[in-house]
Order: sequence, then structure tokens, then C-alpha cells
Amino acid sequence: MKDFSSTTLILNAIFLLALATTAAGAMIAAGSTRLIRSVCGLAICCLGLSGLYYFLHSPFLALMEILIYIGAVCVTIVFAVMLVEPDEPANEEKRASALEWGGAMLVMAAGLFWALSRLILRPAWAEPAKKGSGAIQAIGIHLLTTYSMAFELISLALLVAIVGALAIARAGRTKP
Repeated sequence: MKDFSSTTLILNAIFLLALATTAAGAMIAAGSTRLIRSVCGLAICCLGLSGLYYFLHSPFLALMEILIYIGAVCVTIVFAVMLVEPDEPANEEKRASALEWGGAMLVMAAGLFWALSRLILRPAWAEPAKKGSGAIQAIGIHLLTTYSMAFELISLALLVAIVGALAIARAGRTKP
């Protein structure tokens, strides 16, 4: 029988909170019919993801998730929405199609949850990496060596979000 101390229980509760925040934000982002609510759901999901990154002993990626995705991508999308003219209301055919797609996505999410649960419950897991000191020099070295690919992918995602927001804003305006 395992010995659960109060620290372990608190850490497990915080981890479950980060997991629930990620899932709730993703469901809000995917299930909302209003774009602003979807962007807020994306921001909530990214906040939960940053908590999960922190639990994976990656505080730098957790901070970058907050700074880049919440602070830049979500804000850029909100600015693009503010520049676009209002759209006409959705008709019933689009709503029925959205419900069909939502059901299909729910089935796929349940299958993914089942597969990940089986993977997580396997007994053979490697020990987590040792924590570093967090010095600025160590962060710079890791940024240019270990995490260079992740940093470049984050910057590429930011570039795509900015170009997409500009394309949405430009296409949404009518010429006078």
C-alpha cells in the first residue's frame, strides 16, 4: 500500500486542476459558436497546458506558453476579430452539421482518452529528470541547445497566428 502524505495529495490536486483547466478550455474553444468565447477557451486551455508543462519539470516552456500563446496569439486573434465586420447569423443546416462533427469528435476524444489511459497505467516509466538551478546562463544554454526546436516551433506558431489574423482582418473588410 502506498503512503500518501499531504504534500502528495496537494500536488495531485493541483495536477488534476491543471488537467481539468486544459480540458475545460479545449471544450469551450471547440464547442462555442462565438469566436470571442472560443478565443477565451483557447486562453484557458493554454493556461492549463502551462501548468502541465510545469509538472513536467519545464518551467521555461510553461512561461513561454503563457507569454506567447496567451499573451500574443490570443490577443492577436482578438484584434483580428475586432477588425472584421460582423457575420450573418448561422442557419440551422450549419448547426446540424456542427452537432454531427461534435459527436464524431467526442467519439475520437473518448478513443484518445482510452489509449492514453492505457499508456499511463503501464508500470514501466523512467525516472523524471533532475531539476536544474534555474540560472539565467543555464536557461540560455538550454534555449540554444536542448529546447531550440521547441522555441523555434513556438515562434513559427506565433508567426502563423499573426499572418492568419491579418488575412482574416483584410478579407473581412468591404471596400468602400
